This record gives sequence, structure tokens and C-alpha cells, in this order.
Amino acid sequence: MFTTDTLIRVRYAETDQMGVVYHSNFFPYFETARAESIRQLGFTYADMERMGVIMPVVDVHCRYLRPARYDDLLNIRTTLKELPQHHKIEFHHDVFNEKEELLATAKITLYFVEAGTMKKTSMPLQLQSRLQPYFS
Repeated sequence: MFTTDTLIRVRYAETDQMGVVYHSNFFPYFETARAESIRQLGFTYADMERMGVIMPVVDVHCRYLRPARYDDLLNIRTTLKELPQHHKIEFHHDVFNEKEELLATAKITLYFVEAGTMKKTSMPLQLQSRLQPYFS
């Protein structure tokens, strides 16, 4: 299993009239956390794009348990529970506040696809080799 933590401070513009993070603003948090988790492996989305592989989101499930508020420091815990096989990768996200209360959970599925054709492809070997030790 591969797990990383990414800290994000809630900005005022991300909240609604009640001072609560608007539900759709969690999705950029998840995107940031996914990018940072790959970066912690010494690999980036940009590296993949240069290889001609992109990762569109194909499925999202999010459950909101408690509100996140302006100026909260959020910990977005990102987990890959299994080594991606074939064209699919599933990221699991748990959002915690500074009191370590669970605020939201999400499962987001992305596909590895060829940038030019949008055909499904396998995970780049460079990324696979960096993830493999976490699943031995």
C-alpha cells in the first residue's frame, strides 16, 4: 500500500456564505494530493505527459462527513490500496482537519490513456517501478 499526506490551507474564496468549503472545492484538493503523491515517488504528471500518457478521471465517489471551514489546515491522505493493473488506477482520499477529525472520503478512478488517440494504455513502467516496492 502506498500512502502520502498533503497539507492544504482552506482559502476564503473556497467557502460558501456559511463559511464552509463548498463541496466541489474538494476536487481540486484531491487533484493536488494525487499530483503530490506521484511527485513523492520522484515522478510527475508532466513526466507522464512527455511520454504521451495522460490520466483522465473516469469515476468519482465522495462522502462528506463534517464541514471544512475557512483557514482550516487540511490533511489529504492519499492511498493506493493496490498496485494498478492494466489501464486503471484508484486513489482513495481521506480528509482530516487539525483535530484529526475525518471530514470527507473519496475514491477517484483514473485511466492511463495515450494522449494522441485517447486509447487505454498501461501505466508507464517508470511509475510502476517506483510503486512496486510498496506492494511487495
